[in-house]
Amino acid sequence: MTSRLAGKVAVVTGAGSSGPGVGTGKAISVVLAREGASVLLVDKVPERAEETLALVKQAGGEGRVFEADISRSGDCEAMVDAAVADYGGVDILVNNAAVTRHVSVLETSEELYEAILGVNLRGAFMACKFAIPALVARGGGSIVNIGSIASIRDSGSTHPAYAASKAALLGLTVDLAGAYGPANVRVNAVLPGIIATPMAEQVGASRGGAPGAPTVPNLLRRQGTAWDVANAVLFLCSDEASYLTGVTLPVDGGAVVAMASAPLLRPG
Repeated sequence: MTSRLAGKVAVVTGAGSSGPGVGTGKAISVVLAREGASVLLVDKVPERAEETLALVKQAGGEGRVFEADISRSGDCEAMVDAAVADYGGVDILVNNAAVTRHVSVLETSEELYEAILGVNLRGAFMACKFAIPALVARGGGSIVNIGSIASIRDSGSTHPAYAASKAALLGLTVDLAGAYGPANVRVNAVLPGIIATPMAEQVGASRGGAPGAPTVPNLLRRQGTAWDVANAVLFLCSDEASYLTGVTLPVDGGAVVAMASAPLLRPG
């Protein structure tokens, strides 16, 4: 523990993993806690967040599980109120919770579309709405929205509602960065690429194979891990990034800067 976030209070949505292994919410929560933040572990399924809490405690960190469905505005307000009541305020908000379905636009019902945007976009919007006053009251803070490279390029998957929600999240990021920069609230986005997580494994299984196999289309030729995403979030939440806001940071092994064929054509 290097105490880069000592005395800070963080709210992380989607803090549990959707299956065995380490998802981004779990990794982010552990890394922030390990660096000294008290973390409110928000998840719709509290048992998942309890697993994260155990890892937080093993790392010597402080945390508490909070059950919430972030597609409901009342739950978003309640989670912020809980962080303020338990820890005295909020310094960091990480909008990580997300859902997806890999079906074409023709197969995407209105109900499915609304359900995906309800978590991925409206949930983040409402979390920001209620957290920003708490951040301002503490003299500023950091919001990190977890997007996806699917918001800025074709990822080779068919998930139009998910891609639309993540693209809209970038617009929200920029708008809030401009609106609350004068109050020292920094708002940035991390765009994971091909990351080995329980959600990615479930998607890969539904498509009949492992995600990213046999060739990973990025410059590093390998999948990232949830810890790679967590370390990027840590940086953006720390004082080391105090002059960064409105930033969109791909954590993708260079996927978005590569020509589509480049990783496949180069030898080695």
